[in-house]
Amino acid sequence: MVQGVGFRDAAARRARELGAKGWVRNEQDGTLVAHAEGPEDAVRAVVHFLHDGPPLARVTEVTTDGVAVEGHEQFAIRGVSAGAFVVQEHAATAHHFDLRLEVDGVMRSWAVPKGPSMDPAVKRLAVEVEDHGRTHNKFEGALGDGRVIVWDRGTYEQGGRVAWPEALTRGHAVFVLHGEKLHGGFALQRTRPGAKPQWLLIKRRDDYAQPGSDIVAERPDSVLSGRSLQETGK
Repeated sequence: MVQGVGFRDAAARRARELGAKGWVRNEQDGTLVAHAEGPEDAVRAVVHFLHDGPPLARVTEVTTDGVAVEGHEQFAIRGVSAGAFVVQEHAATAHHFDLRLEVDGVMRSWAVPKGPSMDPAVKRLAVEVEDHGRTHNKFEGALGDGRVIVWDRGTYEQGGRVAWPEALTRGHAVFVLHGEKLHGGFALQRTRPGAKPQWLLIKRRDDYAQPGSDIVAERPDSVLSGRSLQETGK
């Protein structure tokens, strides 16, 4: 099994040296799965390395497939899923969307006044707010004088070479969303520290990007009930 000879770490290290982007992970059956993108020569060299493997590795077969570009900054060791994500639209004193990412058993949260965007040219303000429990992920209905809907939900993968939650501590975190509305690579970039740190939420340029789109206006309804925010609580 390739895990025993450090194949995953060796492959990731070699890909970084070559300037390739993407990710690598171990599967439960002992195989290695890698996604590589970048200059053609770099990707070809990564594939060549996978054929040979590090010392003591015994490679029996390598298969390659063309796949969608994911827009990663750098080559990373990737797991299948880092946990859940949810986006809740909240009509409160100030209308906003709450982006929540599961990190170490809690939902790290950011209030995004204008909501997420699938347009890489659009940078959304995201104000870091208090963590929430995972039980809140399915909440929908009246909340005080306001209303909440589950605008999107799914799982996500953590990206980048810096491990989470250290990436958040440093102020730059790359991740991939697998939602019902939001898909592909995103980044959170902290722009102002303090009691309520300010970040930018940015869609990465990949095959899921939708330049010129406004997904909040185009797909306003809850992924749980199918109702709009205005219909909730009536």
